[in-house]
Amino acid sequence: MLIGELSRRTGVGTHLLRYYEAQGLLEPIRGVNGYREYTEDAVLSVTQIRGLLDAGLSTEDIGILLPCSYGTAPEIYPCDELLDVLRARLHGLDERIDALTQSREALRSYIDATEGAAVDRR
Repeated sequence: MLIGELSRRTGVGTHLLRYYEAQGLLEPIRGVNGYREYTEDAVLSVTQIRGLLDAGLSTEDIGILLPCSYGTAPEIYPCDELLDVLRARLHGLDERIDALTQSREALRSYIDATEGAAVDRR
């Protein structure tokens, strides 16, 4: 199938499909006319890519995980480096959440102090 049909079947724009190809996540063949041609498996691959992106994984992470994926969810076989990648990503998210929590508390303190100063001025 051509890129336009893959786009229609997956709901993913052609520009993103080209990006996935550039990232090594999709591998179309080139027809004699130079057009990208995708197999039926590409529909599943795009569905998996979208699901993994929705989980917050980078395209680099997905490049490692995609060969280990099956099904539309996707479900993942325990491939080499797989758990290390997932654990590292989770650790990064935990660190970001901690930093945001600290920022929220600091902002809350400034708001409380400012509101207290406003009451004292009255």
